[in-house]
Amino acid sequence: MADPRGFLNTRERQDRPSRPVPVRILDFKDVYVRQDEAVIRTQAGRCMDCGVPFCHQGCPLGNLIPEWNDLVRRGRWEEAAARLHATNNFPEVTGRICPAPCESSCVLGINQPAVTIKQTEVSIADAAFDNDWLDPVVPQRLNGHTVAVVGSGPTGLAAAQQLTRAGFTVAVYERDGRVGGLLRYGIPDFKMEKDILDRRIEQMEAEGTRFRTNVAIGTDMTWAELRSRYDAVIMATGAPVPRDLPVPGRQLDGVHFAMDYLVQSNRAVNGELDEAEAAAQIRADGKHVVVLGGGDTGADCIGTAHRHGAASVTTLAIGKELPAERPDDQPWPTVPRVYEVTSADAEGGTREYLASTVEFLGEVGADGVERVRAVRVAETEYLPDGRRVPKPGTEREIPADLVLLALGFTGVEDAGLTSGEGHAGVVLERGLVKRDHRYETDTPGVFVAGDAGRGASLVVWAIAEGRACAKAVDESLETWTRLPSPVEPTDRAMSV
Repeated sequence: MADPRGFLNTRERQDRPSRPVPVRILDFKDVYVRQDEAVIRTQAGRCMDCGVPFCHQGCPLGNLIPEWNDLVRRGRWEEAAARLHATNNFPEVTGRICPAPCESSCVLGINQPAVTIKQTEVSIADAAFDNDWLDPVVPQRLNGHTVAVVGSGPTGLAAAQQLTRAGFTVAVYERDGRVGGLLRYGIPDFKMEKDILDRRIEQMEAEGTRFRTNVAIGTDMTWAELRSRYDAVIMATGAPVPRDLPVPGRQLDGVHFAMDYLVQSNRAVNGELDEAEAAAQIRADGKHVVVLGGGDTGADCIGTAHRHGAASVTTLAIGKELPAERPDDQPWPTVPRVYEVTSADAEGGTREYLASTVEFLGEVGADGVERVRAVRVAETEYLPDGRRVPKPGTEREIPADLVLLALGFTGVEDAGLTSGEGHAGVVLERGLVKRDHRYETDTPGVFVAGDAGRGASLVVWAIAEGRACAKAVDESLETWTRLPSPVEPTDRAMSV
């Protein structure tokens, strides 16, 4: 039972403290430091153990939030870790990089700052690793079935761990040299250091999951060959195709997709670049950087550019600035569209809204290469049909030596999926792999989960779909299953 007066006695919300800006931009280590245990327990005590805990609805994993909040309040950390891991394979990840839709649904948030659910979650996860409470969960017996998981991001890893623990022989195929997918190469270390990922991979290997790196399915091995070797295949390849901006000057040197910039930076931080790759790395040292797009990827670019020593960083958004508080037309417990201050915002730079990019302007250098020198923008005008267009007569230039396109993602890479020898035989709809209510594609025995079927989404949805897809595979190969299915393929976030 929660402390019935906890939210009354402690009305102030205390989030995780961060390192000073002048210090943290000198390296790629975690922005945040650990909160004092007494503060964590007091903050967890603000949870009211509601009769109807709407935080469950806000979290696609269905995390048992009131239960582990109260266990932390009582100092029963090992029990809290057990309850947390009952629904979430990787709380050390979601506790760091999930935007916490559960907090938007917190009942206390009606008239007070929401409970610090995310801070409690990451604190429990860290305590579990610190105290060696997470022994490998080795299945008592193998059921004789084999499953291939293509992609080692959060969806693939969650599905693989669930199936391995259920007695399947699971092999995870990853085209990169190291396991982790987006978690390793897309998320900067200042948001999640990679030893956090490595220690979870060690647990999965001890449980029996097998990893096959440097293997690109569709190139090094056809989908048909993969399908012939395994009883089932799970496609967890993500939706990495970036949205482009086809305006004049797009071909100029210095205009890059955001993920190209972030992946190179992550590989450099982890010492994975050879001499030639290091020489060709996209860097922001001493440059005027312009980031197009104000989402999480854009914020990651801002933080990375500051650590590279950029002369200036400007973020351009085509739309209006979001409100700081929940608007009246987005009532609790929906997830509101509000402006959330990121760690990158505190590190400097400017944000401009209602800025439509018209073209990229360049100049030819002494080496004969035409490089970007400025971004030509205009004020955004909203038409009656809702379209956003540049307003004539409002054009101006913003100096830019490096432009990063962080405009979202459009779908999967069609590497042997729908055509070519040994293709997967799946169908693409709006850039995503078509699937049924059981996560199965048009090819029997081939399943798809995560961004590849849902579209670009949050890490918490990726893990939830990986868990649900694991159950679907278990049901298709076994007569019964005990695996949970937290979400359906058609489920969407609780928002207006």
